[in-house]
Amino acid sequence: MAGDGITAGRQRSRANGSAPAGGLRVERVWTTEGVHPYDEVEWERRDVVMTNWRDGSINFEQRGVEYPAFWSVNAANIVTTKYFRGAVGTPEREWSLKQLINRVVETYRKAGEKHGYFSTKADAELFEHELTWMLLHQVFSFNSPVWFNVGTKSPQQVSACFILSVDDSMDSILDWYKEEGLIFKGGSGSGVNLSRIRSSKELLSSGGTASGPVSFMRGADASAGTIKSGGATRRAAKMVILDVDHPDIEEFVYTKAREENKIRALRDAGFDMDLGGADIVSVQYQNANNSVRVSDEFMRAYEEGTDFALRGRLHGEEIERVDAKKLFRGIAEAAWECADPGMQYDDIINDWHTNPETGRITASNPCSEYMSLDDSSCNLASLNLMKFLKADGGFEVEKFVKSVEFIITAMEISIAFADFPTEKIGVTTRAYRQLGIGYANIGALLMASGLPYDSEGGRGVAAAITSLMTGTAYRRSAEIAGVVGAYEGYARNAEAHKRVMRKHAAANDEIRTNNPVANEIVREATKQWQAGNKLGEKNGWRNAQASVLAPTGTIGLMMDCDTTGIEPDLALVKFKKLVGGGSMQIVNQTVPRALRSLGYPEEQVEAIVEHIAENGNVVDAPGLKPEHYAVFDCAMGERAIAPMGHVRMMAAVQPFISGAISKTVNMPETATVEEIENIHYQGWKLGLKALAIYRDNCKVGQPLSVAKTSKAVEAAAAPVAEVEKVVEKVVEYRPVRKRLPKKRPSETVSFSVGGAEGYLTASSYPDDGLGEVFLKMSKQGSTLAGVMDAFSVAISIGLQYGVPLETFVGKFTNMRFEPAGMTDDPDVRMAASVMDYIFRRLALDFLPYDTRADLGIFTAKERAAQVQAEAAAEVAAASEELAGMAASAPVSAPVGAASVPVDIEKAPPASVGSSTELLEIVTGHSADAPLCFTCGTKMRRAGSCYVCEGCGSTSGCS
Repeated sequence: MAGDGITAGRQRSRANGSAPAGGLRVERVWTTEGVHPYDEVEWERRDVVMTNWRDGSINFEQRGVEYPAFWSVNAANIVTTKYFRGAVGTPEREWSLKQLINRVVETYRKAGEKHGYFSTKADAELFEHELTWMLLHQVFSFNSPVWFNVGTKSPQQVSACFILSVDDSMDSILDWYKEEGLIFKGGSGSGVNLSRIRSSKELLSSGGTASGPVSFMRGADASAGTIKSGGATRRAAKMVILDVDHPDIEEFVYTKAREENKIRALRDAGFDMDLGGADIVSVQYQNANNSVRVSDEFMRAYEEGTDFALRGRLHGEEIERVDAKKLFRGIAEAAWECADPGMQYDDIINDWHTNPETGRITASNPCSEYMSLDDSSCNLASLNLMKFLKADGGFEVEKFVKSVEFIITAMEISIAFADFPTEKIGVTTRAYRQLGIGYANIGALLMASGLPYDSEGGRGVAAAITSLMTGTAYRRSAEIAGVVGAYEGYARNAEAHKRVMRKHAAANDEIRTNNPVANEIVREATKQWQAGNKLGEKNGWRNAQASVLAPTGTIGLMMDCDTTGIEPDLALVKFKKLVGGGSMQIVNQTVPRALRSLGYPEEQVEAIVEHIAENGNVVDAPGLKPEHYAVFDCAMGERAIAPMGHVRMMAAVQPFISGAISKTVNMPETATVEEIENIHYQGWKLGLKALAIYRDNCKVGQPLSVAKTSKAVEAAAAPVAEVEKVVEKVVEYRPVRKRLPKKRPSETVSFSVGGAEGYLTASSYPDDGLGEVFLKMSKQGSTLAGVMDAFSVAISIGLQYGVPLETFVGKFTNMRFEPAGMTDDPDVRMAASVMDYIFRRLALDFLPYDTRADLGIFTAKERAAQVQAEAAAEVAAASEELAGMAASAPVSAPVGAASVPVDIEKAPPASVGSSTELLEIVTGHSADAPLCFTCGTKMRRAGSCYVCEGCGSTSGCS
């Protein structure tokens, strides 16, 4: 029966804030009567020591912290460093997970009792224990601000997502700057639509010409960058949106693409333009995600190939007309260049809006999952779906329903005591009480169930779970409204709210699946929507919004999730930290479970897992049926999921989300502008609210792929290699040492790598072939000096016995250890280690261009020439394509790749510090991900943000 977990008392609605008619009755779900949740688990003490991957320095240390034995090292490290409060080394510092959970849960219980949510004290106590059990066992997690602030002396901010507003006046624009700064200072992010600001093509009341929104973006961008550099460990997270009918839309579209070209030019001139680099601050608009808000009218003009009117902001008059197809292509071209702008579909967003009488939805938070009224906020929480997967492949439907009830109740209670960064946000949020329940681990759940992520079966299960979650959340909201009243803005929006609830229920009725598990979930979802809508007709609803799908970056790691948000698995091989330090390369733990669910015997499971451990993919795995390859498709790797596979998954769940979905559609480096244009178009056709794409290596501030070897060169080298193989078998080769003459030419280079200084002396034969190397670092007589001397002798003897220099270069470049980082060499700006720098420098000085090109090693001038040549070729190709293009081409992409569980562990390469770096080793391709500002490891994508597996830092607003 709906509502078994927490049943409402007398269902009599009261005005918001008045004494309740009754209270919620709480029934036991997860806990054991007479046993406290803490007494059911084994606890252990651990030492948490976090080092910077780049220089080995310790940036955090707390010893003797207490966690359950089943919590991973990574989860414990992240919670200790991110969420424990109090100065390290003082008695006030938290040292146990018990203290953290108690601090939060006790605050929720007290607020629930104070504001009349519970029927009796016994109900309040049971609610506290159930919530404690779920958090302890990683069934769900609140968003980060809850862990940061609740129960502390700080303002009780519980929201991570904020939407601001700005009007066409200088006072409003300056207020925007101030409000945004306050939000950034608190570590959160915000979004704003600038379309009310008049364009640069309109006049001011004084008679002058207006500056336009893009010019004001420049000031806001500088402010965000300054606040970030003033103490935060990440850039400020912000979203800037402009409507497609704004007269400055074309300038807005190309804003970041132009800056990206500037970054390339500066990089090739030797400046440090990496993300977080010393010189990146010289370019603008880098602290925000940009999105264009398109209307159905514009999209129909695009379909029909007609003109579209751009309208003035002051009086709505038509300023000019533009070719809709040309503008839409321009958006795709800019996204191809630099991944911005994204797309937001205005009419779809507002068709699902529960509060249209209050105002339109014009903007979103930085990650695009929260969409609601201006000057509002949303607090989030996410369920770990793997906790509901049964051993036989079924789904814990009843426990899932009751868990959603507990979480929604807790989130609703938090608004009663929460503080907000501005008065306007506080007023709106208390009046509309927007919540954002969501989930993580859908990718892992589908794989474990033997369902490909990009399949009708996978999408059916995801849609069913999402519908059940939101249907239950709204039913609980209607029950709470019967106790403490509907939200303040409900009365004026009642008909619209009920219409949207009916749309959700109708979408649920359209779910079609042949999967028996999904069918069971859909049946329960149908009951929840029916019960909730019936109750809502009587009581109204307590919350204007109930659900979003957020990135779940840090909290996903806290819950030991294999996959974040709605994402598939990143790859089949993972990087796992071990107790006491060290790490292991593991195969995704979901893989063996998936193989067993597909009916493979244990011997085959072991063989397949071993194959994945060695190769990083399932292709040609012994005994694995080709038709099962797709089950293990991943976001990256040998069999990457096609871009439209991600779009179709978003479309499957969007009708069951109050807000939207934080997700970036990754596209290969080879993707064309036409393919991106088609993805944007399909997003609208499929009913998405927002869509962002990312083409690999499109940003300069990301690692670049190594130079690609010409296929012609590879083909020419093949017969030579075969001849050498034959000769090797017939002739016994004995190398002869060729000593250098007494007098030989040499050159000495001084260098600095990550602050460590040294000297490299290279001597050559009279014919200019390198024959001797001497390295000088540290003081004479030190261990390091001795090791470097011995290494120099070994390399020199190898060279004199005929070992080609390119062999040494291939072996020692990209070797990663400390010291590492910036160098003082304009041709080698960054080095992964001293060895990496030395052999890059030797290659540049002694190897011909063709050999270096195969190794991906170029001088700064050569890189600049390559970029110019590529740009010229792209312009020529684009011109030819535009001349003959009648319609956009359909997207074609390879079938996806798999995520695999692990029974086999092995030590990862020494240079690996995260799963992203391990994936680079396995695939041989660079991953487009920034380095973490806190610990230096490569981050991994989480929704439209990035998260660091090492310390939990994110690049977004979660």
